[in-house]
Parts: sequence; C-alpha cells; structure tokens
Amino acid sequence: MAQFPIKRLRRLRYNPLVREMVRETSLSVNDFIYPLFVVPGNKVKKEVKSMPGVYQMSIDFIVEECKEVVNLGIPAVILFGIPEHKDEMGTEAYDPNGIIQRAIRAIKKEVKNLLVITDVCLCEYTSHGHCGILDGEHILNDTTIELLAKEALTHAKAGADIVAPSDMMDGRVAAIRKILDENGYETIPIISYAVKYASGYYGPFRDAAESAPAFGDRRSHQMDVANALEALREAETDIEEGADIIMVKPAGAYLDIIHRVKEKFQMPTAAYQVSGEYAMIKAAGKLGWIDEERIMMESLVAIKRAGADMILTYFAKDAAKFLSKTK
Repeated sequence: MAQFPIKRLRRLRYNPLVREMVRETSLSVNDFIYPLFVVPGNKVKKEVKSMPGVYQMSIDFIVEECKEVVNLGIPAVILFGIPEHKDEMGTEAYDPNGIIQRAIRAIKKEVKNLLVITDVCLCEYTSHGHCGILDGEHILNDTTIELLAKEALTHAKAGADIVAPSDMMDGRVAAIRKILDENGYETIPIISYAVKYASGYYGPFRDAAESAPAFGDRRSHQMDVANALEALREAETDIEEGADIIMVKPAGAYLDIIHRVKEKFQMPTAAYQVSGEYAMIKAAGKLGWIDEERIMMESLVAIKRAGADMILTYFAKDAAKFLSKTK
C-alpha cells in the first residue's frame, strides 16, 4: 500500500464539497419518527420538566403538532397515551374510545401524509405502572399478551398505520400478528421493540408518560445492559413471530447492538434515542458546556452510521429544521 507522502488522507478533507462527496453516512428528515404524549382535556400543553421542549398535549394540540411535523417533512409520529383513569388491568389501553384511539381518529381526519405509529404497552395505563397484569409482584406473561393484542387491534381499527409493542413480553409479536390478520389488518406492519434494555436512560420518559412503576423495576422483562448475544436472540425471535421492523432501545449507549442486529439480520432497523439521551444533551447545552445543535446532529449521525434505518427522537423537529437550513 502507498505510504506518506504519496498517501495523504487529508486531501479529501480540505474542500467542503469534496467532504460532502465522500461522506459515508447520510442523515435525512425521512429517517425521523417523532414521539408525542397525549393527555385528556382540551387546550392542554404542559412542558415535561425533565425534557425541555417536549410537552404533554391534549388531542386538539396533538393534531396541530402533527400538521407542523408534516410541514417539516417528518414522515411519522409515535403516540404515547396518558389516560384519565388507571386501574390494575390497564383497561383504557384497549378501550376503543381510549385516549390513543381518539387521538388516532382525530389525526387521521385532519392530517394527511403522516404515518401514525402507536406504542402498544400497558405501563401508562396500569395503576401500578408495570407493563403487564400482576399476580402479587409477578407479571403474568400470557395474560398480558392477550390484552396487548386487544390493544393493538383497537389501534388498527382506529386507523393506526403501524403498531409498536414495547412491553418485552414473550410471544407478544405473534399474538398481535395473529389478531391483526384474523381481523383483516394483515397489511398493518409491526415495529417490535425487540431489543429493549433495562436502562437508566428512561427516567425523563417516565415523567412524560407518568408510567414509573409503583414498586420494583422492569428487569424481569427488559434486558440486562451487559448482554449482547441475548439481543440477537430477542431480535431473531420477534422476526420469526412476524415483526416487520425491529428496534433497539436505547440508542446512544448501544450503538454496538444496533450494528450487530443490522449486520446479522439485514432487517429494517429502528433505534430509539430515548429521553435520558435527549435530556443530557439539552441540559449540557443550556449550561453552555457543549454546542447543543452540533452534538444533536452528531449523535443522530452516529445512530444512523451504526446501522439504524429510522430514529425515534425528541430532536426530530429541531434536526429537521437544521437539515432544511443547511441544504
């Protein structure tokens, strides 16, 4: 191989146009999915204290937010619901007139050219804050997946374009695929939170979704942060059960996992840049310790470079505006 001075790698860095020509990873507004938190009421827009710029919004404001999302070129949102009432069975999760089901119908009535994805889980709807039905302090896996399947079906009936089970119960993808197919929704894709770690990065989300567990934690179903091979087993299982897109969550501390999952399965792969990742960048930016905009874009490019085809991120609107002004 050629050596210095014949080989000068900096030759391709001097000119910004050359840098763009040889850039290996491209980030586009089409890569983004924007999370939204839906609450009961009217004219409600409450900022999440631990997530500056992120709001709990009533359906009327959610519709307006979705219009802005479309205008920015962002192709999809994912909805998380905070119900009026919570109970041990999480009944509002699968109520045909629940908060998410009503939000889907309102968005679909008013907003065109936007994919509506729905989070399928029980944690936002249960009084105890856990992702399933409890027997004492133990989550009943098989009982839970029956309710998750019902929830996904109500979302599809309301007009959801894609459903995204995030609970990490065994067998839930197969149960959801079965109930959707049996009811004529065989064309509705499933984005599976296939590789979801029991991470400390979720703290601010639990403020936003009001879903912190009343006791214990979620390590009985979310993955140990030390495991990588287990991620491949989880992803393979969900693919076999019918997942169309697989997700890794969180993203930033798990770039190696995103890469391994993508390399192994060559499936459409999503990554969730979670609330803690967002909050840390926002906080350090506010204190002037980092260039917030630059770090925002660098973090998103890193997730894409690792192998993600789509990124769920609270930075979606800000990143879309940045990409628009730098065209």
